[in-house]
Amino acid sequence: MQNAGFAALGLNWQYLAFDVRPEDLGAAISGARTMGFIGLNLTVPHKLLAMGLVHCLDASARSWGAVNTIRFEAQDADGAWQPVGSFAQPPTPPVRAQGFNTDAEAITRALQEDLGFEPRGASVLVLGAGGAGRTAALKLARDGVSRLFLVNRTMAKAEQARNEILEHWPQVAVALGYPDAGIDLVLNATSLGLRAGDALPLDTRQFPLRRARSVYDMIYRPAETPLLAAARASGCRVANGRGMLLHQGTRSLEIWTGRPAPVEVMRQALDRSLDRTDD
Repeated sequence: MQNAGFAALGLNWQYLAFDVRPEDLGAAISGARTMGFIGLNLTVPHKLLAMGLVHCLDASARSWGAVNTIRFEAQDADGAWQPVGSFAQPPTPPVRAQGFNTDAEAITRALQEDLGFEPRGASVLVLGAGGAGRTAALKLARDGVSRLFLVNRTMAKAEQARNEILEHWPQVAVALGYPDAGIDLVLNATSLGLRAGDALPLDTRQFPLRRARSVYDMIYRPAETPLLAAARASGCRVANGRGMLLHQGTRSLEIWTGRPAPVEVMRQALDRSLDRTDD
């Protein structure tokens, strides 16, 4: 997806994947900065750790308390910080790392495009209160949902997310546990469904899926998780995390380049890659 975007913009850049242990994240960010990288994407478990490992935070990272995109920047002739990708030659040090978050906007955009979901006044059950689930819950609260239900394996994380929401958006009714009536959306932010044989991420005895209008699973591989299969059989509208992944990536490219992303080119590349994997 990213390499297709770079090619469409005529950039001689390459996007590569690296496995980095959490304890080595600081050294990895520093090394990438020293070696002249344009930027980085981070996934779990690095998004929270990176908050304290970059030089500065964009408003998006400050708002959601997590970093999934880093842009390396240097000073131009006037002393203003600019993306290193905008320099014709390798810039003179110092180079700094700025952290961004593209997750929050990506999830609400994907929900609207893939399910026609509008958050204002809606009721939502969020499964998982860790990094992605917490960010989604906070963003949905800011966007005006009326009721949020949080379910998490560890009660302390759900309580922490609830307290954050109530601190900033006290008008939202937040409950821990399952709703006892119908709702507009179930959002799965857990990893259950990634592996064959995984259990459903919710207890259907406490909340039958027929009570939900729509179900969104952040997992995009496999394309249909057991949750989505069960939701479809129950008559729900369903979508997987492919749209969220696309919009996370397109926004990251715009952060690095300062140019509009070739969204359709990147969507087609993503679809080809994931469809091959699912086959």
